[in-house]
Amino acid sequence: MIPLEHLDTAQVPGGAELRLMRRGADFMIQLDRNELMNSRMSGSEEALATVTAERLRGRPDQQWLIGGYGMGFTLRAALKVLGKDARVAVAELVPEIIAWAKGPMAELTTGCLDDPRVMLHMADVAEAIAGIRPNSCDAILLDVDNGPDGLVRDDNGRLYSREGLQIAKRALKPGGVLAIWSAAPDPAFTARLRRARFEVDEQVVRARSNGKGPRHVIWFAVK
Repeated sequence: MIPLEHLDTAQVPGGAELRLMRRGADFMIQLDRNELMNSRMSGSEEALATVTAERLRGRPDQQWLIGGYGMGFTLRAALKVLGKDARVAVAELVPEIIAWAKGPMAELTTGCLDDPRVMLHMADVAEAIAGIRPNSCDAILLDVDNGPDGLVRDDNGRLYSREGLQIAKRALKPGGVLAIWSAAPDPAFTARLRRARFEVDEQVVRARSNGKGPRHVIWFAVK
């Protein structure tokens, strides 16, 4: 049995403590006893980007915001499907997440943060969304927590509030997509999206890229 190795710890501003773990070639980011991310389970985070791109196919000069870098699965998937004229802003609150991407997990991240289409903002994603000019963003992708319940950080809940959804909607172009990842269904949140006048498609996606693993949920909300 390959032992589990604790590599580093990070404190989420205003939230919980994260631990970077490694077992052999596999990396995990844990919060208490919860495993938030695992390098073997990239499928649903990749789908967050690829399905969004399918819905926006044909749009030139796309402007995206990805909230939460994590292990970079969503960003790398986006860069594979977006054109050279696209721009992808990444908002990440925890400095250690980026340090891990450029350090212990550098081989996994394959230099995606150095792509000329990428702009990294060390900031709260809620503030990043609020700073977007109205009707200027094609897609906002959120994977900053375990879902709309604010597990990692209580302040994340404002992203999923009525006001937070209206701020995101204001930033989107007509037909733009707000895509939100969750570890589990949340019927109340689905209803909240609809009350915000989004056209909502809730999809169940497997955690692994081979179609296996736990079932995760992604909401694709179209303005």
